[in-house]
Amino acid sequence: MAILEVRNIEKSFGSLPVLKDIYFSMEKGESIAIIGSSGSGKTTLLRCLNFLEKPDQGSIIVNHELIFDAGDPQTQMESEMRKKRLHFGLIFQNFNLFPQYTVLKNVTLAAELLSSERPDYKQNKKNILSEIQERSKMLLDQVGLMDKIDNYPHQISGGQQQRVAIARALALEPDILCFDEPTSALDPELTGEVLKVIKSLAEEDTTMIIVTHEMDFARDVADRVLFMDEGMIVEQGSPEEVFAGPREERTRQFLARYQKAQL
Repeated sequence: MAILEVRNIEKSFGSLPVLKDIYFSMEKGESIAIIGSSGSGKTTLLRCLNFLEKPDQGSIIVNHELIFDAGDPQTQMESEMRKKRLHFGLIFQNFNLFPQYTVLKNVTLAAELLSSERPDYKQNKKNILSEIQERSKMLLDQVGLMDKIDNYPHQISGGQQQRVAIARALALEPDILCFDEPTSALDPELTGEVLKVIKSLAEEDTTMIIVTHEMDFARDVADRVLFMDEGMIVEQGSPEEVFAGPREERTRQFLARYQKAQL
């Protein structure tokens, strides 16, 4: 059963169309890699899913619930957008950690703020906050940073900061984890440690959408690959289908340019 259905999503900035008639769905536990040239619409698609941008057309369905319909104002109420964003955990290109907080506090903060809205918060505050602390420590251990929980962002490497960002997103237990070029701000020697964490999440059947320029990583980790060009999904299929035998000329040209750049 599909955990996500994206139907007819379109987005323009002024007179410039950025997304054109985007359709795809994904199953729980599936990992999708989205590849394509800069400017093809990959990041805008993630931002629309996370409601950092509002689609001009189309609908988004999560767990069989219509959470956005461009033709229905009731699904676009600003008061509901924060709740809807919780379906998607977004890890940005840059780490966006709070420099004044420790690694552990960066992970617990959002969950603590959300927990304060629970009807039983006042009565169970101590237990609730303790549970958040323990889960956050578990997640930091999962991404290999248990020994850094008391450090501040400036005291750890870029790769470690991105791993904190992954733990922070996981702490809110999203239905779908979204990565926007998670290694693009990293030096090459730090890229591997972040990709290793994402690969381990894929092996644990975490539902993920990964916008990436790391073709070998997409080939190894993704269950399905979507190639985007000029705001459209031009081709999609298994990694073997897209990388070894692409059907579309634009896909073949993109992969040829990538391979040439690696020489």
